[in-house]
Amino acid sequence: MKLSFYGADHEVTGSCHYLEAAGKKIFIDCGLRQGENAKNQLELPIAANEIDYIILTHAHIDHTGRLPLLAKQGFCGKIYCTYATEDLCDIMLRDSAHIQEFEAEWRNRKGKRQGLPLVEPLYTVQDAETILKSFNPIPYEKSVAIDEGLEISFRDIGHLLGSASVTFKITENGITKTLLFSGDIGNINIPLIKDPVFSDKADIVVMESTYGDRLHTPPENYEQKLADIIEETFTRGGNVVIPSFAVGRTQEILYFIRIIKEKHLVSDNDFEVYVDSPLALNATNIYRENYSECYDEEALDLVSRGINPISFPGLKTAVTSEESRNINFLPNKKVIISASGMCDAGRIKHHLKHNLWRSDSTILFVGYQAEGTTGRAILNGAKTVKILGEEIEVKAKIAELPGISGHADKKALIKFAENINPKPEQIFVVHGENSVCESFATELKEILKCPVTAPYYTESWDIATVTKERNGKVIESYKPSKFETEETVFYKELKRQGERLQSVIAKSKGYANKDIKKFTAELNSLIDRWS
Repeated sequence: MKLSFYGADHEVTGSCHYLEAAGKKIFIDCGLRQGENAKNQLELPIAANEIDYIILTHAHIDHTGRLPLLAKQGFCGKIYCTYATEDLCDIMLRDSAHIQEFEAEWRNRKGKRQGLPLVEPLYTVQDAETILKSFNPIPYEKSVAIDEGLEISFRDIGHLLGSASVTFKITENGITKTLLFSGDIGNINIPLIKDPVFSDKADIVVMESTYGDRLHTPPENYEQKLADIIEETFTRGGNVVIPSFAVGRTQEILYFIRIIKEKHLVSDNDFEVYVDSPLALNATNIYRENYSECYDEEALDLVSRGINPISFPGLKTAVTSEESRNINFLPNKKVIISASGMCDAGRIKHHLKHNLWRSDSTILFVGYQAEGTTGRAILNGAKTVKILGEEIEVKAKIAELPGISGHADKKALIKFAENINPKPEQIFVVHGENSVCESFATELKEILKCPVTAPYYTESWDIATVTKERNGKVIESYKPSKFETEETVFYKELKRQGERLQSVIAKSKGYANKDIKKFTAELNSLIDRWS
């Protein structure tokens, strides 16, 4: 039994884990990396046509976005997930493929004028359609033997419609181990979907740590805080632009705005809300029509009374590109909800281009912004950002709605780990930024008094004996050599931390000294660790 880490290790995006067990080769998630310089053509440990199974925790693109690439490279195995994840992947992977094709075409139009070679999309819509034929959905809480010595089951983890933690029961050479992948652990009391259900038994645990360094501090009620932001912006005469993940977060924001209008929390109660994302519209239909049984009690109560929990008067949609463009030329004050949530792709870039420079408008962030993304730069106080090839001055009010997150905070993450009894033989902390996953792993180890580690990219473990491996050999501890290639952990992390530090220093005006000290400390810590 061997577990290797090939994505979201000391970073937040691109989740991918490789399990060799019971003679089979299995991937748990295979997501896109996000950010301006993300590399998604990175080689995986085996050829796509050698993969027997892929198990998905949920449909978000940072967990599923490289599946069409595997189809392009010859994958012909089976994919297991929940029913809702299959339905959401059906729209999300097609949408991702369309974006890949569109952006390749756009780059080629520009490149032609400069005499640059043509670029190919990472994958095509046809590749997405091919991979969708491999899906085999199973319900929550049902143990399914997918092969000899391999059983899996899904449990609702409350992060997204259809999201799940995955439990493997593996028997190999007379040894049986229970392996638990948390997936993205949901926040409590988020609208529409149920709270996460924690597992209580596992020998080996792989868990996320996105917010492993902070506690959520939600306002007393989300709708009032959101209403205040809308009211203040409309008073200034501007628009509220919300970069939002098309699946999950958009539906939650619509839920809150329905309450705002029902309670007349904004003086101009007839204000219009534009959802500008075909993907978000399709996802909203899936939420509304197919999976009301996944709703929490409050949403179910609304449905039982004939009330659509995510619809209201004044809700407008934009499907075509022309409809999208026209939104910014309408004279009325409005709320614009558009993807992508981290501002690096999709129609949100056009709305930022038209509103970032306006001091009367507000850009409201309602989700996590990964390192290297346009959203993170704006949230961190950038004075200008490049959007669609143009430098745009940031004059709009930048706001963030704290507590509205699909991810559990540190307290809930610790509770997830503490719920496992007896204590696991080993916990692996993944899906967290470099400093976060390290600090959270250290704290969790002190609390639980059991082995906890934050593995690096390509690190491998024999989970039967719970020992680390390198090049097929068991070793006491793994320390990457600084004489390896630039793609090793040392150079990749050092380069990334150096770029972050330079960026902060270059924009130090407007930054507090503590921020520069924080980045300097991270860089020095990294150098000390690997030197």
